[in-house]
Amino acid sequence: MRKIMMTVLAALAATELMAIQGTISTETDSKTGDIKWQPRAKIYVLTYKKGKTDLQMEFPLADVVSLDIAKPAGYDKAVSMVEGGQGAQAIPVLSKIVSEYRMLKWDKPAGRYLALAYIDANQAQKAYDLCQEIIRENKEAAYSGDLAAAYWQSLLKLGKMNQLEPLLKKAASSGDRPASAAALNLRGDIIVANGNGSPDVYKSALRDGYLRVALMYTDQDCTRERAEGMLKAANCFEKLGQAARAERLRNQAKEL
Repeated sequence: MRKIMMTVLAALAATELMAIQGTISTETDSKTGDIKWQPRAKIYVLTYKKGKTDLQMEFPLADVVSLDIAKPAGYDKAVSMVEGGQGAQAIPVLSKIVSEYRMLKWDKPAGRYLALAYIDANQAQKAYDLCQEIIRENKEAAYSGDLAAAYWQSLLKLGKMNQLEPLLKKAASSGDRPASAAALNLRGDIIVANGNGSPDVYKSALRDGYLRVALMYTDQDCTRERAEGMLKAANCFEKLGQAARAERLRNQAKEL
């Protein structure tokens, strides 16, 4: 199965990706048209019209400040499926988005949820292979941005702690607040996974992970991670026999 998955990913990487309508911006210029990523050259090629003539411009990856590209069709519904525990049903749509939007803004958010869908379906190796393919084109995706937390989950599931630990430390020092919050949440997960189910284990997960996120990461960019920390903290409090506190945290997470 792993060999088949890697073959599919390699074929995808070698395939010329389709153009997507959007706006590409550098520090000195901004153009709207059909944008295509060229993986071997690591450049974006933008085709736009001037009168009736099609013109092309090349933008090296290092020069691009932002990409403004509309949300892919079906993305929100697929995300809702993953968050609602129906990840397997979302895999076809998310796979299509990841392949068509490679390096075009939506590959990492969709990749995050596709990886989580695979993990939910007990296919952690597929999640890992998917994340690795995206990270090959953007190494920072391993410790910051949308994809990172899902990648870490695949490493945890596969027992690749030697790879995971350095990434969590890097996330904490990267300046990416959501990634830092996600790293703390995962710290809590690791404590619980490696523990014996005793009260001390849940107290440690709260102190060194979940509650730090709930109390310290109140900025808007960290809303998703804060809600996750609150829900996982609630589970810990429930294990500790503090049902009222657990319910209060769950209600607060819903209001975020």
